[in-house]
Amino acid sequence: MGHRKRALFTFHSHGIPKRSGVEISLLSALNLNGTCCNLFYLLFVITFSSFIQDKEEKIARVIGDRSTSDVVVRLRTPEGRDDWLYCHSEILVKDCKYFADRLSENWPTCQILDSRNCVDIYCQELNFDYHVNLIRLLYIVIDGSVDDLWHGVRNALGILQVAVELGCPQIINACVNYLEAVTWEEAEEEEILKIVPRMGLQAEPILARLQPVKQSAIINIFVSTIRFATSSPSPNMSDLKSSAQEQLEYMLTEDDDAPLLTADDNIKLEVKACVNRLFSRFIDSLTAFFNGTRESLSEAGNIQLFQSYLTDLSWACQILSKLEIMREFVEYWFDASEKIVKVLEQGSSTTEVIEIKLRAVEVTSKVLEAIGYGTVILPTAKRLHVLKLWLPFVRVTKPLIDSVTMNCENAMLLKLDGEMWQSLESTFVSIILALPSGDQAEILTEWLDNEYMQYPDLTEAFEVWCYRSKVAKRRLSLIGDEHGMTNSF
Repeated sequence: MGHRKRALFTFHSHGIPKRSGVEISLLSALNLNGTCCNLFYLLFVITFSSFIQDKEEKIARVIGDRSTSDVVVRLRTPEGRDDWLYCHSEILVKDCKYFADRLSENWPTCQILDSRNCVDIYCQELNFDYHVNLIRLLYIVIDGSVDDLWHGVRNALGILQVAVELGCPQIINACVNYLEAVTWEEAEEEEILKIVPRMGLQAEPILARLQPVKQSAIINIFVSTIRFATSSPSPNMSDLKSSAQEQLEYMLTEDDDAPLLTADDNIKLEVKACVNRLFSRFIDSLTAFFNGTRESLSEAGNIQLFQSYLTDLSWACQILSKLEIMREFVEYWFDASEKIVKVLEQGSSTTEVIEIKLRAVEVTSKVLEAIGYGTVILPTAKRLHVLKLWLPFVRVTKPLIDSVTMNCENAMLLKLDGEMWQSLESTFVSIILALPSGDQAEILTEWLDNEYMQYPDLTEAFEVWCYRSKVAKRRLSLIGDEHGMTNSF
């Protein structure tokens, strides 16, 4: 019983096994039980001995050891590089089909060099080190117990290419497992996309993270993201919310690739429901300000909340516009415009309040753009009403924002894209020119009498109105003569 803790085999220094005391005892016992037991014993001895010898061979043999080497691997490049690696055939042929073929008795061009076989490998200079690394890996027992063999994605990818070329299944499998498990830099990912698809099914697991996703999975993540992005989470989650909003916009954007999601009626209903809930929270906050004191908007907590709502609504307009479902939002904003303007006009002239006014202008510019360019059709009376509300507000707010931007340390927070101001000005002109000429005259008169006439500049609308008014009788009289029409001019 005392022998049970000892190894079954001990070895001479040259690797030939001799029987231990336990082995002799086992043999004697097995001999008593007949031929069947002897056969079982022999199978066990052969299997265990083969495992031990394989481990010892890979540990004992060292690449570059000329005293034990029986084969030279010559790595050669078109540039004339010719490096000799002193290797061992029993190591090379085990896990590499190329070496197994070249060192077989059937290979006709096997050369003899000072009693050693010689195998030539031609490669590009760029891949030279990968070939050396692969040969070194043939000397290592790759059994999953050591992970840090690859020294990065690029090196593993280079070794994988060589392993596929030379037929080294064990190394291929280890490279694939490594590349499938680790993260990639953007440049590495592009390199993988160039190389791996040509390697066939054996390298397919590497590309699992890049495969197209089922539409149902895309819809699920879109719905979850839109719900979070419009949920008005606490301020400490604002970065997460902004990231979610950016990705939603990216999903719906057509660039070099088609949009990730083609929205059906169910998706549009979900988006409208989420935006409507956001707008309801904004209206609740607006109502509280409208019924409160003059100072209520200037309180820190109120400013942050109100600004957050307006920022989210401005982003929501982008999503609604991409999905072509702006109508409800435009109508909601129209209905709330009078309250919004009154609340903002009650606010102080602090930088924070001016920033809120800026965010309100951003939302308004998107709403007016939808009206001005026919995305949403409103009756004449509503178009005129929205102009009379927001045109004076923007006219006064723009110089205020400009002055704060020039004098305030936090000016960066108040910068509105110059294209936005230009676009808003063009939208005002478009809406004015679509009104009846008498309403145009009323708005232009008010503009010419105002001290803030520099922005928005309605010169284009004024010029068109002058031209139309001057030629109106002549143009309409000609039409009337042709069609038997009468007019009351």
